[in-house]
Amino acid sequence: MTAKLVFTGKTHNTGGRNGGTKSSDGTLELKLSQPHPAAENLFGAAWSACYIGAIELAAQQRKIKLPAGPEVETDINLNVDDGSYFLSARLNVRLDGLDRGVAEEIIHAAHEICPYSKATRGNINVETNLV
Repeated sequence: MTAKLVFTGKTHNTGGRNGGTKSSDGTLELKLSQPHPAAENLFGAAWSACYIGAIELAAQQRKIKLPAGPEVETDINLNVDDGSYFLSARLNVRLDGLDRGVAEEIIHAAHEICPYSKATRGNINVETNLV
């Protein structure tokens, strides 16, 4: 089976005091004077956007109507231990108006669907919470 390419996000980054990033399609343009905390914030924004799409797909697959606007607040932590840097993450999900058990099922399913969750699985500590 051959995978079908769905989308390619292309960005160009520059470093230094006047550094920044810009997407080739013009939908993103940011000044990034320092790589940290910009990298963690951008990763969190991208992951949570993808995770919302995964939540919507998980609900659709289960024929569950989501209440208006699921929300995901993502914390990307940059940690250091004995001079070695690593990431950890927390995804706090709000699905108001759903039964708690149903919401937790959707969150778990979304974590299995989301490409960012797949990419980090087994590589970093990730906590998902229904808030």
